[in-house]
Amino acid sequence: MNGNNNTPFQKRKTAYMLGIVVLAGVVLSAYGLSSSRTSANIIVPTKKTVALVNKVEGKALNQPVSERHKVVIDAGHGGKDPGAEGVSGSLERDYTLAISQKVFDLLQQDPEFEPYMTRRDDTFVELVDRARIANDLNADTFISIHGNTYTDPKISGTETYYYDEGSIPLAAEVHKQLVKATGFNDRGVKKEGWQVLKQNNNPSILLEVGFLTNPSEEASMLSEQQKDKVAAAIVKGIQSYFSMKID
Repeated sequence: MNGNNNTPFQKRKTAYMLGIVVLAGVVLSAYGLSSSRTSANIIVPTKKTVALVNKVEGKALNQPVSERHKVVIDAGHGGKDPGAEGVSGSLERDYTLAISQKVFDLLQQDPEFEPYMTRRDDTFVELVDRARIANDLNADTFISIHGNTYTDPKISGTETYYYDEGSIPLAAEVHKQLVKATGFNDRGVKKEGWQVLKQNNNPSILLEVGFLTNPSEEASMLSEQQKDKVAAAIVKGIQSYFSMKID
């Protein structure tokens, strides 16, 4: 027998071993074992979906994904929808994105949470798609962040909305922390049938941090120090809500 010729059995064995090597490489790549620091989940935009990015870094990877609380952070408005215009010309879409990014960054530092954002830049996202993101992820909570507006510049305050009664505990905890941080008038927790809340299958709330049409509130809201305080308050409220559920 010529030693350079493979028998059918040897060929099958070689193909089998090669298949194992390839499969192992795919598995390692899928679980991000080639990089111990970061991993990313990305849903490519289509007509029915929007960009969804979740970057999990550092100590957050120490806890299994299945045990972390999925929180979807929704920056209100965006793109062709500027939202409210403040007395100084500021736009709600920019304010909500800034706060949402800060909330996202803070939640990433907590190994108990797996945060997502409905948008990461000045992009327009349909309301139905915002809710779909949370539903497709089977998220534990959905937080929509907004800045308020009214024709009377004297109107002021912080208010929080929910639709389903199951969202009341979340609304109460986040609202309590938010009012404490802003120092604005407490306008309460209210039920309202906003589309982005009605179409969510999970505890979901909509935050109106303050009135951009109120000169003093807008000035406060746009300061970096206040943005940091607002983001930290929202995160503290979320943490308190889940702590309460565990207790």
